[in-house]
Amino acid sequence: MPPTVTQTDLPRLSRRGKVRDIYELGETLLFVATDRVSAFDVVMNEPIPGKGVVLTQMSRFWLETLPACRPHHMRYVVNERQCPEGYAEYVAQLKGRAMVVTRVDIVPVECVVRGYLAGSGWKAYAAGEAVCGHTLPKGLRRGERLPAPLFTPTTKAPEGQHDEPLTYDEAVETVGRFLAARPGTRWTAAAMAEQLRARTLEIYRQASAHAEARGIILADAKFEFGLLGDELILADEVLTPDSARFWATESYRPGEEPESFDKQVLRNFLETCQGWNKRPPPPTIPDHVIARACEAYQDAYRRLTGQPIAF
Repeated sequence: MPPTVTQTDLPRLSRRGKVRDIYELGETLLFVATDRVSAFDVVMNEPIPGKGVVLTQMSRFWLETLPACRPHHMRYVVNERQCPEGYAEYVAQLKGRAMVVTRVDIVPVECVVRGYLAGSGWKAYAAGEAVCGHTLPKGLRRGERLPAPLFTPTTKAPEGQHDEPLTYDEAVETVGRFLAARPGTRWTAAAMAEQLRARTLEIYRQASAHAEARGIILADAKFEFGLLGDELILADEVLTPDSARFWATESYRPGEEPESFDKQVLRNFLETCQGWNKRPPPPTIPDHVIARACEAYQDAYRRLTGQPIAF
């Protein structure tokens, strides 16, 4: 097993998220991806060793590889040669898992794209509901490829709460409220919402083509964007096993559970925990589930980048 970091205690802590510890560096931020893991918006007691390194290195790979990801917030990933001033003594803990990023004003819309019918999209469809305002053809099976990728935005809920689906018109309204607090911006709500949709779909198109050539299906993914002045910047993590759903092409069959390279193995275990209401405290995760999740994260990185992850 790789080394484990569940929490960092460094100078200038801004906040702790479910997975990341964030530190203030003036005009930039230090994002430290720990090995904490959450499911159903609940942080588990057991970490996945090395997970934070995979998340950071995967984001770095996509940001450097896909033209549609630019412009983005990444400055550099911390290593022995590049480390923020005042943090050199912590480089052994930070290298590979910490990223220095430009501070942006996050747009309060989670930009979700679905190429396949899975997760909450499948649950809504199976219940006879529209998927974020999209009415889909009848007779689709779980995991089936959609006729075209769908932009299915959600709210960006506060910590501990669930994101809620938005129709496109509701996303425009949400963006409008965000822009109303920023007088003088060149953006209209309609123009920004359309740009969010267009960039989300184009990133998905490019990433999906890359993944399929390497035997992986990119079923769905979510992105965040922020404003730097009047420039729309891709932010947060990008196409990681925490923010996207990756399936093995060789085991994919519509209607069946495919082999996945993400935390689906953890979700599947939690769904079998009778009596747990998906609220804290979480159940204990067995070692074999942790080991399988650890393997899945590393396999995703290896297959998508062509290189083994270095810890």
